[in-house]
Amino acid sequence: MVSARERTLIVGGGQAGGWIAKTLRSEGFAGRITIVGEEIHPPYERPPLSKTVLLSAEAIGETVLLSSGQAAALDIELTLGKRVTALDRAARVARCADGDAMSYDMLFLTMGSRPRVPDWMIEDDRIHLLRTLDDAARLREGLRSTRRLLVIGGGWIGLETAATARAMGIDVIVVQATDAVCSRSLPPAVSQWLLHLHQQRGVRFCLRETVQSVRVARGQVEIELASGLHLSGDRLVVGIGNLPNSELAATAGLATNDGIMVDQVGRTDDDRIFAAGDVAAFPCTFARKTVRRESWANAQNQAIAVARTAMGLDTTYEQLPWLWSDQYGINIQIAGLPEEGIRTVFKAGPGEDGGSWLALDECGVPVGAVSAADPHGFRPLRKALQARSAVDLDGWAEISSSGD
Repeated sequence: MVSARERTLIVGGGQAGGWIAKTLRSEGFAGRITIVGEEIHPPYERPPLSKTVLLSAEAIGETVLLSSGQAAALDIELTLGKRVTALDRAARVARCADGDAMSYDMLFLTMGSRPRVPDWMIEDDRIHLLRTLDDAARLREGLRSTRRLLVIGGGWIGLETAATARAMGIDVIVVQATDAVCSRSLPPAVSQWLLHLHQQRGVRFCLRETVQSVRVARGQVEIELASGLHLSGDRLVVGIGNLPNSELAATAGLATNDGIMVDQVGRTDDDRIFAAGDVAAFPCTFARKTVRRESWANAQNQAIAVARTAMGLDTTYEQLPWLWSDQYGINIQIAGLPEEGIRTVFKAGPGEDGGSWLALDECGVPVGAVSAADPHGFRPLRKALQARSAVDLDGWAEISSSGD
């Protein structure tokens, strides 16, 4: 058991950082815990930012993970609006941009990730990234006067924002560099279904298109695509992926490669330093390779495992990859690695828009599953993936990559 005199410093005030602090306390750690976060907000969860928070400021309450009052009750110190710029590993000191130095005995790095910024990006009030509560608040205010929204990127952030905007009656055009949406986590058949879902709700897509230039003129955002096509709208949202905030670790000499390299339970190559969440690259048992997961489930569950490991408790982290999205009132769940399947089969669910897809490898073994508005159908598939067991395919229909 770690000493009650030990000082624990958590750099990063998001979901992973909040869960590490809460878990340390729940497991009996009596030492000092300090969370240092660049944002001014206490730890919160990000999934609602592209959904309910864009619709109403009242939804901000559902994002809170560790309020100031809860932190005080747990004797967790929140140091917000402060950026750590360097680590002195020999002295066990974190140095901040304002000159402050913070000592630690245990250090957790949970800096998360940041939006990828394209070369053509310009600064203007009508052009948005969506990562923080402040980003969401600014976009929510802007959407109130928006008639047409342009979205660059057909991933989860782009599509969730598009769905929310359509719910507000806003015309939406999505520009996507490939001919598939969410292809990093969906097999072609499900990607095609999701594309059709948005098209049926009135979203227009410019597929296999890239942005050549952007300008703001006469109160409009004007985009020129590489094909020569010109688009204009009242506002632009850019969502083309994230980059891990691993520079602090790299400059301190910790191993990094698309994230901070850790073992299965979050240990870095410094036995006093751990990492978790979006910033951590770890060996995934299910994937049989090193991965960096950007998901609500990983940020929480990995953080819990890492905190327990630091406490000296027997811990494993072998979570099945899982993420979810809500679009047009339809809950979409993804487990495993469905994008790696070579065959996809489908079984209809109880609703018109729902059902489940199962992705199979060359031997017919399930490697991933997706459900839409079909939670009951999804549960046995998730269990089968966790057990790496076969699924009775009676009643399942083989579908082509085009979704036919």
